[in-house]
Amino acid sequence: MKYFPENEKSTTTKLAGILLHEMYGMGELEVLIKDDLLEEITINSSKTPIAVYHREFGWLKTNINVESEELIENYAAQIARKIGREITNLNPILDAHLITGDRVNATLFPVSSLGNTITIRKFSRRPWTITDFISPEKHTMNSEMAAFLWMALHYEMNLMVAGSTASGKTSALNTLCAMIPNYHRIITIEDVRELVLPENLKWNWVPLTTRNPNPEGVGEISMFDLMMSALRMRPDRIILGEMRQRKEAEVLFEAMHTGHSVYSTMHADSGMQLVRRLTEPPIEIPALEVEALHLVLVQYRDRKTNKRRTMEISEIDTGSHEGSISINTIYRWSPRTDTWDKIDEPTKFYGELNLHTGLTEQEITKDLEERKTILEWMIEKKINDVNKVGEVMNKYYSNKDLVLEAVGKKLDFNKM
Repeated sequence: MKYFPENEKSTTTKLAGILLHEMYGMGELEVLIKDDLLEEITINSSKTPIAVYHREFGWLKTNINVESEELIENYAAQIARKIGREITNLNPILDAHLITGDRVNATLFPVSSLGNTITIRKFSRRPWTITDFISPEKHTMNSEMAAFLWMALHYEMNLMVAGSTASGKTSALNTLCAMIPNYHRIITIEDVRELVLPENLKWNWVPLTTRNPNPEGVGEISMFDLMMSALRMRPDRIILGEMRQRKEAEVLFEAMHTGHSVYSTMHADSGMQLVRRLTEPPIEIPALEVEALHLVLVQYRDRKTNKRRTMEISEIDTGSHEGSISINTIYRWSPRTDTWDKIDEPTKFYGELNLHTGLTEQEITKDLEERKTILEWMIEKKINDVNKVGEVMNKYYSNKDLVLEAVGKKLDFNKM
């Protein structure tokens, strides 16, 4: 290899990178895609600068412009080709994903009247964990709530994560999945692969993804198709990326009633709104079916501070009138103090655990306190990598007393 002086070698490397981005990538857009602090990258037309959504500073205007509408269309077509799709004047809307897994939406003029557009939603390269959520830096929920959710997942209660767009629904679902026991078979169903499980769960994990139809309109594999297939795979846990349609909901609730533990996300701003969306048209699931759902976790993005919080954790229970559903709110976020209040006792939670495990309310309270202590120790020891969190869960399920002893002695993770 020819020797380059340090400054010349650096220049050559930069030129090679620029050529690579221009010939095989998306030019200057590649620099933004590599920035892990950006959540969204949007091209609104060639007449306006590229806009980005920064994790800390919110929406920002960059100093980068795409030269022409033709170049935007070329980028969109390039993204589509890599996954066997196309975007044309006949089909001017594209929902796709990059090889990295980042979600992409593109539209062509005149559907978008000011010009061609591309919107890229980037996902965190390091998956969030439950210790991230309860750490002082993120402060998304407290350790008491996390312990409660951990116990609910351990004993296979069904849960849905609700919230508005970009509120952290998928991130919350991902943090909870890491607490599933490693002796369970897990099937995940998504449009785009977003869920990342720890290594200790991957030995019996089947990730399924949907497929859009080809240009001739054939070959589509929908979430409904994958859910029907998943039920034949003898799953212990079924995780649906997002529930959207009635037929998906029908299969999901049928899975709950046949003994599977089910988790999913849905757009709703409160537990009560989620119940209304499930029981009213167009989804219209009977109230008796919805009772199979045990818990609802609602995520919220504070538009004033751009911080994400768990707004509430609620139980779904039978209402006072026949065929009605009630909501028992257990925890609720207080925006004034940025803390969480315990609103009520989880009566259905206690009843379900007592029925299926024989645990008394006092034993459940003691167990929750132990889990809370373990989670706080994990924060203290900075155990926030998804695989390390998985290892702690693995040790807990195989030898709980050993973990509690290590926590009591404040031992480091590698000395457990």
